Amino acid sequence: MTNPVYLALDFPRIETADAVARKVKDHIGGIKLGLEFFCAHGHHGVHEIAKIGLPLFLDLKLHDIPNTVAGAMQAIHVLQPAIVTVHAGGGRAMMEDAKAAAGEHCRVVGVTVLTSLDDGDMASTGVAGTSYDQVMRLADLAHSSGLDGIVCSGHEVAAVHSQWKDGFLVVPGLRLADGAHGDQNRGGAGTGDQKRIVTPRIARDAGASVLVIGRPIARAEDPVAAARAIEATL
Repeated sequence: MTNPVYLALDFPRIETADAVARKVKDHIGGIKLGLEFFCAHGHHGVHEIAKIGLPLFLDLKLHDIPNTVAGAMQAIHVLQPAIVTVHAGGGRAMMEDAKAAAGEHCRVVGVTVLTSLDDGDMASTGVAGTSYDQVMRLADLAHSSGLDGIVCSGHEVAAVHSQWKDGFLVVPGLRLADGAHGDQNRGGAGTGDQKRIVTPRIARDAGASVLVIGRPIARAEDPVAAARAIEATL
């Protein structure tokens, strides 16, 4: 079975990101590069990390008018990402154009509700209902727009999986049960700035295709031991 764990590498220095990824490469299935990494290092940084030889997930969360997002998708063809994110809230036309412009072997997934948001946050932005309701609405829209899947928290993945059996479901905001492995270094102890979180095993059992794990591995005192511990639970 392919390892579903994608290591989130958001470091200000590419040397640090590369060193951590190489240490744990035998215990993960891929590497996620987010907005922080991409803005700091651009195409060059992605090419450097690609040399490690693992599938790359570009978590860029593209959200703009359809033509602009399509152009951005075309601009990253050369990077050969395995997965790219767009915001499902960008609407049907944007998602359709993003998928049409993506590389042949690139999965395009729609971000539904950020795992840093809860129901109170949703209400303050004018979204009616709960975060769960919004995830289900956007999952349905992403599916009908031709995307490969969505990003959601572990709290919604089972419900989405029941409605979209072949959907490629990405779950971030994962933590070990004891909240250990590096959270104290950014965003406080335990869950950091994530609110809707579960453990990797729970998310996998609920139907997650990809488990995005960052701080519990990357910020751990012993990243290899942390990665192996997570791998063992799966």
